[in-house]
Amino acid sequence: MIDKLSLIVVSPEILLLVMACIVALVDLGVKTRLRNLTYWLTMATLAVVAWFSADFAMRGDTLYAFNKMVVSDPMGNWLKCFSAIAMMVCLVYGRPYAGDRDMLRGGELFTLAMFSLLGINVMISGSNFLVIYLGLELLTLSSYALVALRRDNATASEAAMKYFVLGSMASGFLLYGLSMLYGATGSLEIETVFKVIGTGQVKPTVLVFGLVFIVAGLAFKLGAAPFHMWIPDVYQGAPTAVTLMIGSAPELAAFAIAIRLLVEGMIPLAVDWQQMLVVLAVASLFIGNLAAIAQTNLKRMLAYSTIGQMGFVLLGLASGVANGNTLNAQAAYSAAMFYVITYVLTTLASFGVILLLAREGFESDEIADLAGLNQRSPLYAGIMAICLFSLAGVPPLVGFYGKLVVLDALIATGSGFYLGLAIYAVLMSLVAAFYYLRVVKVMYFDAPITATTVTAPLDVRVVLTVNGALVLILGILPGGLLTLCAQAILKTLGS
Repeated sequence: MIDKLSLIVVSPEILLLVMACIVALVDLGVKTRLRNLTYWLTMATLAVVAWFSADFAMRGDTLYAFNKMVVSDPMGNWLKCFSAIAMMVCLVYGRPYAGDRDMLRGGELFTLAMFSLLGINVMISGSNFLVIYLGLELLTLSSYALVALRRDNATASEAAMKYFVLGSMASGFLLYGLSMLYGATGSLEIETVFKVIGTGQVKPTVLVFGLVFIVAGLAFKLGAAPFHMWIPDVYQGAPTAVTLMIGSAPELAAFAIAIRLLVEGMIPLAVDWQQMLVVLAVASLFIGNLAAIAQTNLKRMLAYSTIGQMGFVLLGLASGVANGNTLNAQAAYSAAMFYVITYVLTTLASFGVILLLAREGFESDEIADLAGLNQRSPLYAGIMAICLFSLAGVPPLVGFYGKLVVLDALIATGSGFYLGLAIYAVLMSLVAAFYYLRVVKVMYFDAPITATTVTAPLDVRVVLTVNGALVLILGILPGGLLTLCAQAILKTLGS
């Protein structure tokens, strides 16, 4: 017998599942090119899910459901809220693009978007290894289908195949690591695993061996080097609307399962997994930023940029435990959470501009395609410049403050090693500034290759303007979001 509390805890997920099925059925009778009815049904569903999640988060309670297989806590609920909002923004930006390319013919874009968000929510809510893995598989299977949505496009089909093969390997790594952890501790529950590891009676060799596979699987989902090989090809090959979907909200889910598995489940092994994360962070900052310099394709450049940006998230996660104490944990993990949320916000706006410039038969995904954008549309050139400066970490934009709080968490450890990592991260950010500023130079100082004016539907213009403004406003007034992240981490880890 399922108790009432369990149903309340998973009510957003139930709503998503039911509405995804309803939208798929309703779409059979929709004939308009842009699928207006199913689009607004999807948007209304995502808005209600975001509202439910925010309401749960503001109550500040930590609730367990289904025999402790699912957890509802402030961190998870805020991440679910932001994921739903991010998916709404993706659909606003992506619908005109998808309509021009006959990707809305069967309504699969909306249904798969909701199933992807359902997978994200299940991952975030998982307090059991099996639940986390089921959510992960639902997200990845939906993502494979989204990447291959343009069935007549050879590049998209190739990207989907690469994503499928490499994603399957990563899922295998994660599942193997979880199975070894289950064999060592005798439990699939994260809370029980934490208690068993804390007793010190489990063979450390088995735990560390399983931990290696778990970190490898997480690194793939975060897009960290050297498990980054799928990102450039998939970002470039996928339809741009889908690139935005797989490059935004899923990053929040990957961060959530990193907190669930590594922090909530295996904090006694922090010495081991923090060393692994440091190696991944150093490699990501180096490979991502240096490889981005050589790119001429804008989507591919932003893909390598993502790898470098994830290096900062990993540095935040790797600085929570220093010298055997967890005094820095709240600051470090909230800094990483703040960074990944603001990164997603900036990514949405930057890809929104790319989608805006794309038109039927023309992708506008080369850096040269942005030439003279300021002369064609000062507003959209300004939004893109704000996003690029934010990604580079230029004050007073939100990207600067994101980098600052991560660097502050590294320095607060009081360790010379972590101070060295902070200096290294700053140097890599200086390298990154080169390729971001190159795009700004092309937009403002190169002659335009076309005199075509940039037009967009009203909803796209409004959302994109608000999106760009938030990148600036949250940089000037970051206190509210940072406090939200700090309180969410504190309540979640304290429960």
